[in-house]
Amino acid sequence: MDLQILEHRVRVLSLARRGLWLYTHPLLKLLLLPRRSRCKFFSLTETPEDYTIMLDEDGFKELPSSEFMQVVDSTWLVLNVLSNGRSSTSSQAIGVTKIAKSVIAPLAEHNVSVLMLSTYQTDFILVREKDLPVVIHTLAGEFDIYKEVNGESIPVNCDDVSNGFLKPKHAASPTVHPVQSPQNRFCILTVAPDTLPAIATVLIDVLFYSHSPPKEAAPGSQDLDSIRFFAFSLIEGYISIVMDAETQKKFPSDLLLTSSSGELWRMVRIGGQPLGFDECGIVAQIAEPLADADISAYYISTFNFDHALVPEEGIDSIIELLQKRQESSS
Repeated sequence: MDLQILEHRVRVLSLARRGLWLYTHPLLKLLLLPRRSRCKFFSLTETPEDYTIMLDEDGFKELPSSEFMQVVDSTWLVLNVLSNGRSSTSSQAIGVTKIAKSVIAPLAEHNVSVLMLSTYQTDFILVREKDLPVVIHTLAGEFDIYKEVNGESIPVNCDDVSNGFLKPKHAASPTVHPVQSPQNRFCILTVAPDTLPAIATVLIDVLFYSHSPPKEAAPGSQDLDSIRFFAFSLIEGYISIVMDAETQKKFPSDLLLTSSSGELWRMVRIGGQPLGFDECGIVAQIAEPLADADISAYYISTFNFDHALVPEEGIDSIIELLQKRQESSS
């Protein structure tokens, strides 16, 4: 398999709801008028807490700094795994599951913190720019590694990168974070870029205007009744949208493209309190058990919590599987 280091240098930030008014214009430009911006990597995820934005440096320049915006200090690089037919796995699982053993677990073992952004088209792995030598050293045995330079893929000479490389300390056993499963049913879909104007009005309403507070679970429950979650990404011209089935009804169905199965997904929300960005192994502790069970999962990291989307029909057994992981560590 090939591992591609894409050209994007990405910033990650949180935007408070109460400050949304200040950012409506630049966000609409990034969302709906991509030809007027040089931004090639843009992702906006609404959660009950805030809006998480991941975007490249050109996009970041469009956003004014303010008290409503928290920005992670680090610059992040974007990795993408390309299967070239030499994959040793026979798994039919999709999403983060198929890279859990080859990418996510080794990086966790070598103390590399990762963010995940699964889209309709592919799975992006974000690593801190300063961690790139460790990433290359860790994954060179499993992958042919290429770096995108001016749109071309150039092979990475792993010996050059490893020159003077200090082997990192192995990560300590990570904190095992609790999981919850909201009752929403989610769909993962795309739209053709030329039809974006046709859904613009609904998109603006859903993202910026139609808000309802989440319903809380009973004390001690592992479930939330439902949560607010909407993810939109426009990356290198490809659009991906994650939304719940109720929200989907607001959009014209003939413009939404989904898999032929029309599968619905349930969410596993990871973290009892904000996770931060320094801890390693958060993605791995979810992705590895799912990979062992050959369960597909999309994974979206946000500023405060992580979110895995798993097949609806298996949600009870998946929650049980992940709770056993929690119990065995306590």
